[in-house]
Amino acid sequence: MSRRPLWAGVGLYLASAVVVILSVYPLLYAFSTSLKSGTDLFNTALWPAGGDLRNYLALFEGVQPFGKSLVNSFMVSVLTVGCALLMGLTAAYALGRIRFKGKGLLLVTLLGVSMFPQVAVLSGMFELIQWLGLYNKALGLVVPYTLFTLPFTVWILTTFMRELPGELEEAAIMDGCGPLRIIFQVFMPLLWPALVSTGLLAFIGAWNEFLFALTFVVNDTERTVPVAISLIAGATAFEIPWGTIMAGSVIVTVPLLLLVFFFQKRIVSGLTAGAVKG
Repeated sequence: MSRRPLWAGVGLYLASAVVVILSVYPLLYAFSTSLKSGTDLFNTALWPAGGDLRNYLALFEGVQPFGKSLVNSFMVSVLTVGCALLMGLTAAYALGRIRFKGKGLLLVTLLGVSMFPQVAVLSGMFELIQWLGLYNKALGLVVPYTLFTLPFTVWILTTFMRELPGELEEAAIMDGCGPLRIIFQVFMPLLWPALVSTGLLAFIGAWNEFLFALTFVVNDTERTVPVAISLIAGATAFEIPWGTIMAGSVIVTVPLLLLVFFFQKRIVSGLTAGAVKG
């Protein structure tokens, strides 16, 4: 077994260090700026000398209900994940385990739908939201978010569903299980890595989405967090409260970091296991 050359190991660690610095520095800078106010915002020091939490308090004491926006974002993201996984799991079973004509074309069509830019379907989606009576309601954002999340979810879960052993399904059918029992009682426990990875990606997409949230909701009490942060303004156009904006950005980012940290093992296995046959 040949050993890796020393220069290769050093280069790998240097490249990893560069990636970590480029990834972590923006978050550190945002957190540092969120602790600054006044002229300290123009100080180049990464860590403020006299930092405080006044910017975080200002978020919840302002005119716009930032706390309500957090609740709205969490509600919309959780419902989007639930709807996408429920429909994606049943669709993946049909596409991955049942033979029928046009299945390949249907999968390609699903993947193609996910490539449409949001702005291309904005007007049509606006008409749909109005027709459903969900305009200016945070709950209405679940519809477009699910529609844009579902193709990717179905594609990933179908890949996993194909890899499950057919003997499990045959044994379940012999025991009298129907399709729903096979999906939720036999296959679902084996699909947790895929469900976690796709669910987290769906959550991040819904949590950070801006265009639909800005277009379909105009009431401050129904807005989600990305739009609420973009609407933070000072007394004049020249007095933008960058510290408060950065504080909002940090608050929005922390839940995502915690989710990724908590589910990191399942995410890695979920993104890699479906691509390799055992």
